[in-house]
Amino acid sequence: MEISEKSPQLFRPWLLSCLALGRSSIAMILFHNLREIVFIIQSQSNSFHVRQAERRRADLLKQAHGLAEKPPEVLLLHNLSHNEGDWSILPLLPYLSRSFGKNSSWIVFLEEETNVNMPVLVRVLEKFDRNEEWFLGKPLRDEESTIIHHYAFAENPSVFKYPDFAASWALSIPLVVRLANKVREEPLKSDFTIDLKHEVALYIWDDGKGPHLTAVPELCTEPEDSPRARRCATTLSPEPPLCGEPVNTDDIFVAVKTCRKFHKERVPVIKKTWEKDALFLEYYSDHADPSIPTIDLGVPNTERGHCGKTFAILQRFLSSAVPNTKWLLVVDDDTLISLPRLRVLLSCYDPSEPVCLGERYGYGLSQGGYSYITGGGGMVFSREAVVQLLGSGCKCYSNDAPDDMVLGMCLNALGLPVTHSALFHQARPEDYARDFLAHQVPISFHKHWNIDPVAVFHKWLKDDGSTNASDQLNKRTKTEL
Repeated sequence: MEISEKSPQLFRPWLLSCLALGRSSIAMILFHNLREIVFIIQSQSNSFHVRQAERRRADLLKQAHGLAEKPPEVLLLHNLSHNEGDWSILPLLPYLSRSFGKNSSWIVFLEEETNVNMPVLVRVLEKFDRNEEWFLGKPLRDEESTIIHHYAFAENPSVFKYPDFAASWALSIPLVVRLANKVREEPLKSDFTIDLKHEVALYIWDDGKGPHLTAVPELCTEPEDSPRARRCATTLSPEPPLCGEPVNTDDIFVAVKTCRKFHKERVPVIKKTWEKDALFLEYYSDHADPSIPTIDLGVPNTERGHCGKTFAILQRFLSSAVPNTKWLLVVDDDTLISLPRLRVLLSCYDPSEPVCLGERYGYGLSQGGYSYITGGGGMVFSREAVVQLLGSGCKCYSNDAPDDMVLGMCLNALGLPVTHSALFHQARPEDYARDFLAHQVPISFHKHWNIDPVAVFHKWLKDDGSTNASDQLNKRTKTEL
């Protein structure tokens, strides 16, 4: 057929009809596949996090409304049951298999701050056979073996991949069904839940009998306004949530737990780094040293646990011996923390609620256990939380009992939530995957082992004094580390 100069005009109606048919076909594919996706937002029951999760859910449903007549399931994790252990995902698998095993193809998990481009995500999932077992995500790797991962893969830590939850992650339904059967038949082995993303990946991998994490480039943690985000199915907001002005320095009372043998080793690090950012701060020790100064609470030092000392601090916080503040921060003497960043974060929380905030661990979650804020990264309590804790009669069974776990048991008995923030860290920067820290503005790290703690503070936690804290946070989120 000979094509003349007029051919484009002759072909135009045919081209338009083909394009229209293509759009219709694409819409039908999206419509069909969208119905088979279950979205689970890894939400928390604190009021601020509920609002964040509901905004994310509304955005997902709004996108789905423009693509399909029937919206997908979008569930909030904290609403699925009254089981405290649901946040650890594995105890939830039988419910997911029972509820969605017949009519769905994918379970997609995302965090409250994860933005989703629905059409791109559907097209990404379409690349994978939904009848096979798939574990999809953005991979993280350890550069060295780490205590938070129980020194797994010590000879070659980088060989094992686990998902960055902030980028979202997905399980195919055949994998969910098999894992659910395994959970039903075999009790979950681990007593402690420390780094959930790594532990979920280990459970799925099952010593090589299960699937490895499949890397999906379109699952991203790029800022949503980045040019590199155009290819992404998921992104992050370019700045952390700012809920108003940072809380005032006179709203926070800081309690540092120390002991005589660390007065000359650890306390000087605090004085060189973050002490100046605290208006109200006291050091609590087994020895009163006026040169620091430290306060002896009458509780003998213990090698571990420190429950007696922590409860004495809680009681002192409510007494007239210290200023009446809205928030209590309890840290170890080898905790490195940014108080300006903490003040920004606390602007999102209501101090009239019983707020217990920090890095969440779990104990015995699959057998009716409890969550707790691990102490080294810093434990933050609203005044109302302390009032309810002490008013309940909660106390230590011994001075050297683990204070953070005892507090977790008490909170669980009271029905008070433990609120997790990934910005608090129980370990050193070296103990976390580089890509995980790259999209964070961390608030704390812990331990002085094999590091220069002052240098670590200046690299990771010190903000430029020429800008306010919230501006500095925004700047840091756009910088790849």
